[in-house]
Amino acid sequence: MYAEDEKMSGLENAIPVKTVGFIVNPIAGMGGAVGLKGTDGRDVLEKAIILGAKAIAPARAESFLSGLKPVKGMIRLVTGAGSMGEDEARKCGLAYTVLGKRRKVTSAEDTMETARKIMDTRADLLVFCGGDGTARDVLEAVGTSLPVLGVPTGVKMHSAIFALEPKAAARITVEFLCGELSLREAEVMDVEEEAFRDDRVSALIYGYMLTPDEPYLVQGAKTASPITEGEMRNQAAIAIYVIENMRTDVVYIVGPGTTTRTIGDLLGAKKTLLGVDLFCNKGLMAKDVNEGQILEIIKGKTAQIVVTPIGGQGFIFGRGNQQISPEVIRRVGLDNVVVVATEAKLGGLKGLRVDTGDPSLDDKLRGRNLKVITDYKTERAMSIE
Repeated sequence: MYAEDEKMSGLENAIPVKTVGFIVNPIAGMGGAVGLKGTDGRDVLEKAIILGAKAIAPARAESFLSGLKPVKGMIRLVTGAGSMGEDEARKCGLAYTVLGKRRKVTSAEDTMETARKIMDTRADLLVFCGGDGTARDVLEAVGTSLPVLGVPTGVKMHSAIFALEPKAAARITVEFLCGELSLREAEVMDVEEEAFRDDRVSALIYGYMLTPDEPYLVQGAKTASPITEGEMRNQAAIAIYVIENMRTDVVYIVGPGTTTRTIGDLLGAKKTLLGVDLFCNKGLMAKDVNEGQILEIIKGKTAQIVVTPIGGQGFIFGRGNQQISPEVIRRVGLDNVVVVATEAKLGGLKGLRVDTGDPSLDDKLRGRNLKVITDYKTERAMSIE
């Protein structure tokens, strides 16, 4: 989508040898599909593993690195040991220098230590694979001492330093190393994870880092919906319209958000703000479900997915709702995806986006028109970029 290999290979002669630091948080994102909303903390990680969570960071790290192959002769890669980047660099056939020692279990301290060592190499760019928690660790280690770019791999990705997806991160890296992009200060945001798991949002800006300025391939910071009478009235009108159109015996997979929560409120059910809940016959069927539970419940049934885009970013899949996995989306069917968004939210978006973790599914979704409910009996078709 972003660049053909032939075009990228033509840039190789234009790039003097550059040093790219590379860090992978190997546990980032493991809590998403199993409904834990993050993996910060050893106890949460252990719970995720018990629930059957699978590592997603390695595959996304490899996807990013594979995008650098056409210019690999012009890049000097310095990376964390073992699962923190070395393993993925070796699989992709890239030359690399290892920093630190291989560890069976990694921690935030390991991320910060590796980032500091990368800073000491005077790297031209530090690329990390993780979520907002990893971004905070990198911020703590390097501040604004060198440019940073995030490959989205976590559950929470509210910060404005993440590329839209791994291949976009590779394209940004090449363009930046070629001198085609300037830098800007971008917000590093995070929510307090314990509150997040308790269905409460407490988001803060922790600081700023320098990141390549590519407005089409780097996401913006997440923005909250305004708490105004007009916004709440708009959310209620949308919810009424959705409820009126609910069909008998259809399972509705309703994603996170204040607009979607209003659907539960008007049905007299306490829907989770940050989780995925299931409704059937206008009643709450299952609360705060994970991928496995969704797949089990919808087996042999007709289902629809109801989601709202992330404010300021436009993602309908792949940011904070990884429970609605590629397998769930395929099982439900692309024609059974409904988007709800207030006029105020849509006004702040450039378009709808997806990053499901399955490139083939993303390709099927991009360019597709989806029905977006914006008010009572008011719909518009919007394309996924």
